[in-house]
Amino acid sequence: MTQPKQTLSFQAEVQQILHLVTHSLYSNKEIFLRELISNASDACDKLRFEALHEAKLLEDAPDLKVQLLVDEAARTLTIRDNGIGMSGDEAVAHLGTIAKSGTREFMSRLEGDQKKDASLIGQFGVGFYSGFIVADRITVESRRAGLSPEEGVRWSSDGTGQFDVEPITRATRGTDVILHLREGEEDFLQPWKLRSIVSRYSDHISLPILMRKQVWDGDKGEQRDTDEWETVNKAAALWTRSKADITDAEYQEFYKQLTYDTEPPLAYTHNRVEGRSEYTQLLYIPAKAPFDLWNRDKRGGVKLYVKRVFIMDDAEALMPVYLRFVKGVIDSADLPLNVSRELLQESRDVKAIREGSTKRVLTMLEDLAENQKDRYAQFWEDFGAVLKEGIGEDNANRERLAKLLRFASTHADAGVSFADYAGRMKEGQEAIYYITADTLAAAKSSPQLEIFRKKGIEVLLLTDRVDEWMLSHLYEFDGKPLQSVAKGAVDLGALQDEGEKQQADQAAKAIKPVIERLKTALKDRAKDVRVTGRLVESPACLVVEEGDMSAHLARLLKQAGQQAPASQPILEVNAEHPLVKRLESDPRFDDLAHLLFDQAWLAEGGQLEDPAAHVRRVTRLLLEPVSG
Repeated sequence: MTQPKQTLSFQAEVQQILHLVTHSLYSNKEIFLRELISNASDACDKLRFEALHEAKLLEDAPDLKVQLLVDEAARTLTIRDNGIGMSGDEAVAHLGTIAKSGTREFMSRLEGDQKKDASLIGQFGVGFYSGFIVADRITVESRRAGLSPEEGVRWSSDGTGQFDVEPITRATRGTDVILHLREGEEDFLQPWKLRSIVSRYSDHISLPILMRKQVWDGDKGEQRDTDEWETVNKAAALWTRSKADITDAEYQEFYKQLTYDTEPPLAYTHNRVEGRSEYTQLLYIPAKAPFDLWNRDKRGGVKLYVKRVFIMDDAEALMPVYLRFVKGVIDSADLPLNVSRELLQESRDVKAIREGSTKRVLTMLEDLAENQKDRYAQFWEDFGAVLKEGIGEDNANRERLAKLLRFASTHADAGVSFADYAGRMKEGQEAIYYITADTLAAAKSSPQLEIFRKKGIEVLLLTDRVDEWMLSHLYEFDGKPLQSVAKGAVDLGALQDEGEKQQADQAAKAIKPVIERLKTALKDRAKDVRVTGRLVESPACLVVEEGDMSAHLARLLKQAGQQAPASQPILEVNAEHPLVKRLESDPRFDDLAHLLFDQAWLAEGGQLEDPAAHVRRVTRLLLEPVSG
C-alpha cells in the first residue's frame, strides 16, 4: 500500500457491532484484554506456522512474545506482538470488515441477553472491537513479516463510522494495538490491574506475556518501571504440565479461555498417550449446547498442536462428527509440523488419535452415566440427540453408544436406558418394544399402545428426529430385538393367553363381511384391512408392514423436502368396538369407513390429504343421524 492517508467507512455490520460492544458490554470490561492478548497470540502462532515453510519470515527475532506497555501521561495501553503482522490491504480487510456469517446471530444474542454476555465476543470472532469498551480511539501499527520496513501501516478509528489508514515506516514486524483510554478507565493503566487480568484470563497462553519489571522507589514512595522485562503469565501450555500439578480451578479456567464459555465444563479428561502414536489430550464436555450444535458442517472444537506448535483450530479429523460438541486440545509428538487438512484425512497416526480420543470421551460419558446420574441427565438433555448419530456412524463403538442412550417410556418420562428396560421385561417377553412419534404427547396417546398398557408391557417412546435414522442401524440390544409397535401384526407370544387368542379369532370371523366391505371402500387408501388384538379402547389404527417405512419417517422426509417411497398403510380394526360392530347395518357405510381411516390417520399425527372431503363426510353424518 503506497497511497497516502485514506479515510474509509466501516462495513455496515461492523458499525452495528461497534455500537453494541461500546454501549452494551459494561458488566465485564476487562475481557477486552483477554481478547487482544488472544489475537496477539494467534498472530504469533500464524507466523510460527508460516515460518515452517519460510524461515526467513522470523527475520532476526525468532523468539515470539506479547508485550503490554503503559504510558500514563498519554493515557495509552499498548498490546504488542511480534507475530505475522498485517499489510495495508490486510489492515483494511481485517479491521474494517467482518465475515457476515454469524454476525446477525451475534447481534441478536447480544441484544436479547439481559446479562450482556461478554463471552459472545470470543465466540463470534469480533474480539478486536472489544477494545472500544474502554478506549475512545484505537490505533494499530503493523508490518507483515517478509515486507520491507517502508511497507508498514497505521490504522486508526474512534469507533464510530470511519477509520483512517496510512503507510508508515516500521522497523519491526508484528502489531501494536494502542488503546487511547476513555475518562474513568484509569484502572487499566495500573500494572497491578493488568497483571491480575492476565493471571485470570491468559495465564495459560503458551507465549510469554511481558511487562516492565517494577521496583519500589523509596524517595517517591511508589512503584516505578525499569528497563527490564518480566513474564507475567506461566507461559506454559496447561496440557503439557503434569496432572498432579494442575488444580480443578486451573482446568476450568483454561476451558473458559479456550471456549469463551462462562459456565464450567460438565466433565474433562487429561491424558498422555504413549505407544505407536504419542500424543497428549485435554478434552472437555460443555455443560450447555452451543447455538450451532445441529450444523454438521461446522468444524469441530478440538485444536491441534504438534510438539507444542499450534497447527490449526477445529481439526475435525481428530473427532467424529457426532462428538462435535467436545472441546479441547490434542498435541501430537508424531505428526509432521507441516501437516495439512488433507494429510490429516489420510494419516494413520491421526486415525489412531481419533480412535483413542473417541474412546476417552465415551469413557467420560460412561463415568457420568454410572456415577453422576444427574449430571448425565443434564448432558443427555442438551447433547443426547447428537450422540444418537454415532449409532449409524461409528460401528466400532455402537454397543458402547447403545448403553449410553436414554429414552422416555410408558413407565417414565425420561432417563430410561436399554438396560433399565431389559431389567423390567415381563416373563416371556422376547422383544424391546418402541414407538416413534413427533412429540411425547403424541407417542403417549397413540392407540397402538393400548394392549401394551393393558398388560403392563413397557414401550419406549422415541421423539427425536434422528431416532428413525438411528433405528435403521440398531436392531437389537444384548440379544433382544427392537420391535416397533406400529409395524407388522402384533404378536405378544407367551404374553397372550390361549383364551385371548380364541376370543380374537372368533371376533375376526364374526365381522369378516365388514372387513371385506372396508377393503373395497378403502381400496385407494389402505393396503389391507384386518382385525387386530392391539386395540382396547380405540376403534382402529394404522400400521405398516414389517420392513416398510413408517408413516412418521415418511412425514420427516416430506418436511425435509425429500420424496418418500409411495406406500399405503394397513388399517387395523378393533372387532369389539361398538363403532366397528355398527358398520355392517349402517347405510352410511362408505362415509363411516373413510372417517374410521381419517381418525386413525390423525391419531398417529398425520395430516389429511383432503381435509375438505373429511369435513363433508362429518357434515353429512351430523345432518343424517341414525334413529334409535
